[in-house]
Amino acid sequence: MVQVRVSEGVLEGELVQNEYGGSYCSFKGIPYAQPPTGDLRFKPPQPIKPWQGVRQAKKFASVCYQFNSTNPTLGNMSEDCLYLNVYTPDIKPKKPLPVMVWIHGGGFVWGSGDDDLYGAQFLIRHDVVLVTLNYRLEVLGFLCLDTEDVPGNAGMKDQVAALRWVKKNITNFGGDSENITIFGESAGAGSCCYHLVSPMSKGLFKRAIPQSGAATCFWSLAFEPKEKAILLAKQLGFESEDDKELYEFFKKQPVEALVNKNLPVTLAQKPYEIHFGIANEKDFGQERFFYGDVTEAIQNRTHEGVDIMTGYTQDEGLITIDLGGPLEDIIAKAKRYREMFAPKLIQNNCNITDQLKAARKIRKFYFKDDDVSMKNYVQMLKFLSVDMFVYGVMLSAKLNSRKNKVYLYKFNCKTERNCFSRVFGTDHLTKDMSVVSHCDDLTYLFPVPLFSKKVNNNSDTFEVIDRVTKLWTNFAKYGNPTPDHSLGVKWQPYTLAAQDYLDIGNQLVAGKSPDKEENDVWESVFQEYLPKYSAKQ
Repeated sequence: MVQVRVSEGVLEGELVQNEYGGSYCSFKGIPYAQPPTGDLRFKPPQPIKPWQGVRQAKKFASVCYQFNSTNPTLGNMSEDCLYLNVYTPDIKPKKPLPVMVWIHGGGFVWGSGDDDLYGAQFLIRHDVVLVTLNYRLEVLGFLCLDTEDVPGNAGMKDQVAALRWVKKNITNFGGDSENITIFGESAGAGSCCYHLVSPMSKGLFKRAIPQSGAATCFWSLAFEPKEKAILLAKQLGFESEDDKELYEFFKKQPVEALVNKNLPVTLAQKPYEIHFGIANEKDFGQERFFYGDVTEAIQNRTHEGVDIMTGYTQDEGLITIDLGGPLEDIIAKAKRYREMFAPKLIQNNCNITDQLKAARKIRKFYFKDDDVSMKNYVQMLKFLSVDMFVYGVMLSAKLNSRKNKVYLYKFNCKTERNCFSRVFGTDHLTKDMSVVSHCDDLTYLFPVPLFSKKVNNNSDTFEVIDRVTKLWTNFAKYGNPTPDHSLGVKWQPYTLAAQDYLDIGNQLVAGKSPDKEENDVWESVFQEYLPKYSAKQ
């Protein structure tokens, strides 16, 4: 029996034996805000009310309502889902422990902080406190009507509420409230990057690790969110553009009607688009999570003194097949419509003439004079990787490196734990290739029992896991992933001049300018057609 007092009352957790060595205290299903149900649907999270007596914290609470394509049998879903989990090596350490707060990915439409993916066993070995959390998803978390009732970003404000709870209470679990690192992958990485510029998040963390995502990735910022809301109402049989009518309609919908929605607002919709994201909030006197221009915010409003570690995997583009349908269909569309090769940010911001000019240059780089076909689909996957992830991650690193210390990596670990090409249904394309898909980095930070088998503590694979988790926890502890010579490499911060990065593979290799030729081509295209999304603006 392990008990901790927090601001709302007493929690009882449990002592867990770690199958990878040692033990830790586990507290699950801790409420950090009131259930966002009834009149609180779409509203910012409200403070949790105190409870009497001892609250049991030994089971996960409900996950936020969702359609989860990777786990279709998922149960235990509810709108009452604003809970977090805390894992700590020691509730009364001699010295407060660094804290790592995980923000899950899933395209802002699925996922949770539960241990089917995000258990503590690997990271906790390095004497850090781990926090995982749920936040509202899809329509419930990201509906935006551009009105006082629904200004948008409810799911992001959930994350802020969780961070505020952690800042206030984590010392009771042995954590250091002055040394909090937020980290997340994909949509969780986009979230981290918006926390770096959000006025609501300032002072709530010291470091950030966005993995395979950024605020400058096209999918992280909502495109025409009010149009999406009107389209959603039409899909549900309600024809109106009146703000109040729409709000009342959505508030009364059964929760099942508000998940698994496909909301394209243009004919040029790319097949691998994500339909929900962070809104540019209008001012109604509320606390705004984000407002203004993304690149301007990064350059002028990024929280000073926050260290950043960021990067991408070798084969990010494989997930686009899961999102956008068969690769054959994507290639057929690219073969027919040249603007398919226009970067999505350019599609959203430039006229069709400039889109086509940009597309010609990008297509020329990847395919030279060859036809676009399944014969050279690997080139198509490379294009998809950069369009969806790599360019945004690189741009974010470049812009942030002007004022903040940034460590850049490319993730290349290759073992039997690389399972996400199978999860995404693309392993038939890659059976003869050694790939590192989007999400494959997760399996070296967390056990991921939903998709991965238990790893032997004495195996070469566990050595790789130990090395990766040491990099992550070193950064959380010291703001430097290689503070000594124990990992055999010195990882230098990224600068525009030197462009240092670390290749994180089965061995660690320091290098310069990852994927230089490819990144230079994209940079030049943006500099010409959309300079505000260029580091050389």
